[in-house]
Amino acid sequence: MTDNTPDTEQRPALVVDFGAQYAQLIARRVREAGVYSEIVPHTATAAEIAAKNPVALLLSGGPSSVYEEGAPKLDPEVFELGVPTLGICYGFQYMAQTLGGEVANTGLREYGATDAYIPENGSSLLAGQPVAQNVWMSHGDQVARAPEGFEVLATTDATKVAAFANEERKLYGVQWHPEVKHSDHGQAILENFLHRSAGLAADWNSDNVIAEQIERIRAQVGDARVISALSGGVDSAVSTALVHKAIGDQLTAVFVDHGLLRKGEREQVERDYVASTGVRLITVDAADTFLGHLAGVTDPETKRKIIGREFIRAFEKVQRDLVDEAKASGEKVKFLVQGTLYPDVVESGGGAGTANIKSHHNVGGLPDDLDFALIEPLRTLFKDEVREIGRELGIPEAIVGRQPFPGPGLGIRIIGEVTRERLDVLREADAIAREELSAAGMDQAIWQCPVVLLADVRSVGVQGDGRTYGHPIVLRPVSSEDAMTADWTRLPYDVLAKISNRITNEVSEVNRVVLDVTSKPPATIEWE
Repeated sequence: MTDNTPDTEQRPALVVDFGAQYAQLIARRVREAGVYSEIVPHTATAAEIAAKNPVALLLSGGPSSVYEEGAPKLDPEVFELGVPTLGICYGFQYMAQTLGGEVANTGLREYGATDAYIPENGSSLLAGQPVAQNVWMSHGDQVARAPEGFEVLATTDATKVAAFANEERKLYGVQWHPEVKHSDHGQAILENFLHRSAGLAADWNSDNVIAEQIERIRAQVGDARVISALSGGVDSAVSTALVHKAIGDQLTAVFVDHGLLRKGEREQVERDYVASTGVRLITVDAADTFLGHLAGVTDPETKRKIIGREFIRAFEKVQRDLVDEAKASGEKVKFLVQGTLYPDVVESGGGAGTANIKSHHNVGGLPDDLDFALIEPLRTLFKDEVREIGRELGIPEAIVGRQPFPGPGLGIRIIGEVTRERLDVLREADAIAREELSAAGMDQAIWQCPVVLLADVRSVGVQGDGRTYGHPIVLRPVSSEDAMTADWTRLPYDVLAKISNRITNEVSEVNRVVLDVTSKPPATIEWE
C-alpha cells in the first residue's frame, strides 16, 4: 500500500474500506465524535496499519459475502495488534468468520428499518442503549455463531447474533449501520466505541486543525512567496485564508473573472472576502477572452476544455508577472495553494486504495508542470469541517456557507452556446432562486440547486395580452452527503411557486420554469 495521506500529529482512528458506499460517512461520523479519522483499503497489511499507529479500527460494510470467492479480505494479524476494533455489517461478519465464528446464508434477509433487541449486558459498546431500538440493516448473510469468547449483545427477529463483544480483547461488532441517520442511536454507539471502549478523548476540533496547519505552513514556506488561485468557492477561500493567517503578505491570491460567475460573486470576493481576511488580491478580467473562445461552441466537454485551458493561460500570465516581481526584489515564488479536500484524495485513489474515480486539480485544472510545490492545508478534511474552519477564520457566511459551484461556472449551466446575453438571463434567474431559497430558510435543507437555462429550447407562453416565445429555466435542487449519490429535494410548493413567479415576471426572456426530479444515478447533478 502506498501511503499518500499527509503526515499528521493526530493518531488516527482508521476506517478499513471493504468497498462500502458508506466508508467516507463512517470517517465523518468518527470526526463528529471528536476523533481524527482516515480511510485505508482492506488490502493494507497488519504491519502497514500498525505503522500508522492507530488509536482504533472500524471495519466498514461491503457488498460481498465473506465466504464467496474473491471476497475482500483483511490481514488476520490485524486482530492481534491490540487496537480496539469495531466491525460494521460486512466488517462484523468478516471478524466473526476470521476469529472462528460462523457466517451463513439462512435465507432470512434484512434491509432497511429493523427492530433490534438489546438485553442487559456489561458491554461498553451498548452502554446506555434502549432495550428496543430501530436500526438500519442491509444484509443477506447472518452471523450464525459468535466466535469463542464473544458475548452476544443484540438480536433481531431474523438475526440471532446482531452484535457481539470481547471486552478483554477490545473487539466489537454490529450487523447494522450505526453511521447512517436511519439508525436511531447509531452515533451514540460509535461514540461508545470511541470514548468508552477505546478510551479516546473527544479532542479533535477546528481550533486544533488551524493551529497545527499554521505551524506546518510556516515551517514549509519559510520566507518564500506563495500564490493561490481564488475562485470564490469554499475550498479555495478557506485554504487561502488559512495560509494567509500563517504567512501574511507573503501570499498573493489571484482571482480570474472568466465572465461565467453568478451575480455579485466578483464583488463578494473583492469586497467582503478581502475585508475579512486582509489578503492581497489580484483580479484578472478575462471575460472577453473566455467568451470569444466559447463563441459557437455547444458541446459540453469542449466547453469544459476551453474554460480550463483559458484559466490556465490567465493564471500562468499572472504567475509570470509575480515571479518577475519577486526576482526584482530577490525573492522566490515557490509555492501554490490548492484546496484539495480529503474526498478528493480518496476518489483519486490516494487515500483509500479505491479506484481512481477522477483526477483533481482544484485550482481550475492547473497542469502538473507548473513549477511550484503544493500547499494543501485542507487535505485531511471533509467539506463540513472546511466550512467550520472558515467560520473560525472569520470568512463571511455568504462565502463559507455557499453551495458547491462548478469550476466552469455558468458555462455548463447554459444548454447551448454561451453568450453574454444568455449569461445575463441565467444570472438573474439564478439570483432569484438563491434569494428565495435563502428567504425560505432552505439553505441547509438542500445541498445545492443548479439553475439551468435551456438556451436552444423555446416554448410558447402568454404574458399580459401577448404571446411569448421564451426560454425554459430548470431548477435542480438536490440533497447529498458526498456528491456520489444524490436525490432531488422536496421543496415546499409555495417556495417553488414564488421562484417561478419572480423569474417569469422579472426575467423577460423566460416564460416557463420546470423542476428536475431525477436522482443521481441515473442523472448527474449538473446537466452538462
